[in-house]
Amino acid sequence: MGASLQNSKFIDKFTEFAAKLGSQVHLSSLRDAFATIMPLYILAGLAVLFNNTVFQWILSGPALVSAQYWGNLLVNATLNISSLLVAAVIGYCLSRNRGYENPIAAALVSLATLIIMMPGSVTVIPDGASDGVSVSGVLAFSNTGTQAMFAGILIGLAATELFIFVAGIKKLQINMGDSIPPAVGNSFSVLIPFLLVMSFFAVISAILNNAFHTDLITIITVMIQEPLRGVTTGLLGCVILYSLGNFLWLFGIHQTVIYGSLLEPLLIVNMTQAMAAYAAGEPIPNIINVAFVPAFGMMGGSGSTIALIIATLLFGRNKATRTICKMSAAPGCFNINEPVIFGYSIVYNITMIIPFVLLPAIGIIIGYAATALNFMNECVVYIPWTTPPLLSGYLATGGDFRAVLVQIVIIIIGVLLYLPFVKINDRVLSKTASEDNE
Repeated sequence: MGASLQNSKFIDKFTEFAAKLGSQVHLSSLRDAFATIMPLYILAGLAVLFNNTVFQWILSGPALVSAQYWGNLLVNATLNISSLLVAAVIGYCLSRNRGYENPIAAALVSLATLIIMMPGSVTVIPDGASDGVSVSGVLAFSNTGTQAMFAGILIGLAATELFIFVAGIKKLQINMGDSIPPAVGNSFSVLIPFLLVMSFFAVISAILNNAFHTDLITIITVMIQEPLRGVTTGLLGCVILYSLGNFLWLFGIHQTVIYGSLLEPLLIVNMTQAMAAYAAGEPIPNIINVAFVPAFGMMGGSGSTIALIIATLLFGRNKATRTICKMSAAPGCFNINEPVIFGYSIVYNITMIIPFVLLPAIGIIIGYAATALNFMNECVVYIPWTTPPLLSGYLATGGDFRAVLVQIVIIIIGVLLYLPFVKINDRVLSKTASEDNE
């Protein structure tokens, strides 16, 4: 009795902690921001896919170069300004979640501050030249694109928080009265906070440049982004974090509390770098990214429950679970599995949580090994998470049929892994029903 009470208290406390983590304003703002930007990255993925597969299948020579110019423009407008997009949208989402009444102003400050923190001169290599030259007065894709995404995140959060604080000081607000248009009034209201916040960051940027000959973008990228990304998006870190997120389903907590808040932003950085490298014909810098994890660790949704549906329909004997799986098969093909999670159910089901956590980890490990051993291409196309299994592997890898074979192997392993637990769950349900009848 005492042990049961202690377990209940632990579950309650753990659930409360996870819920608070998921609702933390900065993490929820990151989720909102990336959800807003996601269509642009999917568009970039399509452009990369067409440029490097479809166009190359049907065109060659000058015609190919002309067609690929279309894709290059889309890449420039999405991947190559990633840090600018992220900073502005984070400023908007964070200020909105903070209840600030002028989120557009916060987005402008966030975007402008990121540019303030960029270096005043960059080294570029002219077309046809082999040596780089220093150029002033330009924004380079190296500072506005995928390499500076994490800097865009941190600067966006910091600049927005400071701006909201300063803008909340009544004495710094200029009130023009009700006789002028609201847009003009709002502009004057934030004029002094604009000046103070941006001047503050400009002083920091000037000190870094004049005293240390560096800039904040470089510092964040080298000292924070790359070490953190190397740990969390490496094979071990990704498996641990993603498995922990899936384990939260046992308590009815959505896995995005962990995945969407802590892992996905860094996986998106990996994804944008992979797409940029693929578009430029360069070696892919990483294996695990935001297209890789769903393709090999989320087939059918969290827990890779497409395997559970197949195992139940083929070998299950319980009428209720078979009915649920029949109803869940169609949405499961598009990685929507809430009917399975809450109907089967996975929530508070110790029996089913074991394969539910293990299979995605196994899928990620198999996909990683297949890529590292050059059996299949890297995932280089950002595809919607609702892309059906098998098609997702083919598209994410830029049209590699071998990725489909890897997914089939993972599904087969998943069916075999889920099978004994399906039978155990059937017996538990049968025994429970008998006891209820008695």
